Amino acid sequence: MLFGTIVGSLADKQGRRRACVTYCITYILSCITKHSPQYKILMVGRVLGGIATSLLFSAFESWLVAEHNKRGFEQQWLSLTFSKAIFLGNGLVAILAGLFGNVLVDSLSLGPVAPFDAAAIFLAIGMAIILSSWTENFGDPSENKDLLTQFRGAAVAIASDEKIALLGAIQSLFEGSMYTFVFLWTPALSPNDEEIPHGFIFATFMLASMLGSSLASRLMARSSPRVESYMQIVFVISSASLMLPIITNFLVAPSKVKGGSISFAGCLQLLGFCTFEACVGIFWPSIMKMRSQYIPEEARSTIMNFFRIPLNIFVCIVLYNVNAFPITVMFGMCSIFLLVASILQRRLMAISDKPSNIHSTKSNIYQMENWTAMKERDPEAEALND
Repeated sequence: MLFGTIVGSLADKQGRRRACVTYCITYILSCITKHSPQYKILMVGRVLGGIATSLLFSAFESWLVAEHNKRGFEQQWLSLTFSKAIFLGNGLVAILAGLFGNVLVDSLSLGPVAPFDAAAIFLAIGMAIILSSWTENFGDPSENKDLLTQFRGAAVAIASDEKIALLGAIQSLFEGSMYTFVFLWTPALSPNDEEIPHGFIFATFMLASMLGSSLASRLMARSSPRVESYMQIVFVISSASLMLPIITNFLVAPSKVKGGSISFAGCLQLLGFCTFEACVGIFWPSIMKMRSQYIPEEARSTIMNFFRIPLNIFVCIVLYNVNAFPITVMFGMCSIFLLVASILQRRLMAISDKPSNIHSTKSNIYQMENWTAMKERDPEAEALND
């Protein structure tokens, strides 16, 4: 939340290609720290990992959108690219990476750090591809723009355009629920220490996500329904799917027997969790599509990293209090957040047909930059502002 937001926001001014290379270097260093048993070094690795994650979720998408528009490609191709990225990257490659990591650790007995070493090799390959074949693009390359001005401009953009603010709130609510689910699904399926096949279940989740992204590709290929329309339904379905642990807790008598295989209630919950993962598969390319439409190019990476601040705060609060509440309360909270996301999505749908505020947003950003520059030239400007 702290370091990643700052470094990720530099991509607009310093260059998105350079930020993607920085991601590769930062995560390679993070992987190397896993070889140390010292807490301080491992904590440095987590700081590096936090920086890399912010770059991963902003710089690559910003580079792609800018490059796509610069080359004059059809806007529809962008939707297909996002869908394929989720289907192949977040789905198929995730499954293959999990299997490959399992082979390194179990079959070849190379130890638990071996997958991180393998990741570092693939990151180095990716960095070589970026350096050899990508061109550089920027958000706003003006030289007189410091980081604080960038953040102010992003804040002005979010405050002045309701669509951007709604998009940020929707993203934070859904991703916050998603990351909470990541920590809760294991204890939910094995409340009595049942023997559950974690690897197989994870692969099933990834398969469901792939199916969701494939469905999203078909939906975005059509002119109707629009992304803003069908995402309302997706949020309602995802909310209902996370209500299953609460419903099964009331309808199915909990087992008191320790160990054994997954229970009947666990099977019902697993079905709901797979449905939620399918919604996740639909969410990613759809939110990317909406971000490409509503977020101004000049501050794309900065605004996207702004969105991640409330998300990270939310996840930190949840993890800190994860043992303070029953697991059903946590799932109920996530379900409510997803319902709120559906309501906000409905509002976004209602105002999306109105003329875009993107020009006024750019104007407000430029006004903020000009005012900052004027203060530097004229000390009395601050008094004038008061």
